[in-house]
Amino acid sequence: MEGGAYGAGKAGGAFDPYTLVRQPHTILRVVSWVFSIVVFGSIVNEGYLNSPSESEEFCIYNRNPNACGYGVTVGVLAFLTCLLYLALDVYFPQISSVKDRKKAVLSDIGVSAFWAFLWFVGFCYLANQWQVSKDSPLNEGTDAARAAIAFSFFSIFTWSLTAALAVRRFKDLTFQEEYSTLFPTSAQP
Repeated sequence: MEGGAYGAGKAGGAFDPYTLVRQPHTILRVVSWVFSIVVFGSIVNEGYLNSPSESEEFCIYNRNPNACGYGVTVGVLAFLTCLLYLALDVYFPQISSVKDRKKAVLSDIGVSAFWAFLWFVGFCYLANQWQVSKDSPLNEGTDAARAAIAFSFFSIFTWSLTAALAVRRFKDLTFQEEYSTLFPTSAQP
């Protein structure tokens, strides 16, 4: 890291996409974004089935529409959250105030931990409903259902790691704020 509070030395500088792409939290956020696409895409695409004897579609997870609805809702909202925080990652080097940076990182900690929890609930819910499912005619949609469960599980770890990295960034910002309070720039020779 070059001077300043987690890149504050570069505040106001030109946008550097190479540096952005190499940051671990950005990589994890893109991976989480892809995982959310897989979850909601597989449920929307093959999560609802209809049998010839019934006129209405049913959810592949134990015929429980709430299970499919939860998976799609969490997937879509996680997708949008990833986009929002990717935009914040792009804008973050332009924030010169340490207090504003701390607010952004604190929101990242809270949101990432919240999404890790939501993915944990989603994984447990989808896995439970899949376990008690009795019918899947001709095994239609089973791969998509399993993929949604698996990527819900993987998302728990990507969001948890994102929260852990945000905690580390917060510690860096707190140290920088304390250092600049103890040693103001005007006192340096």
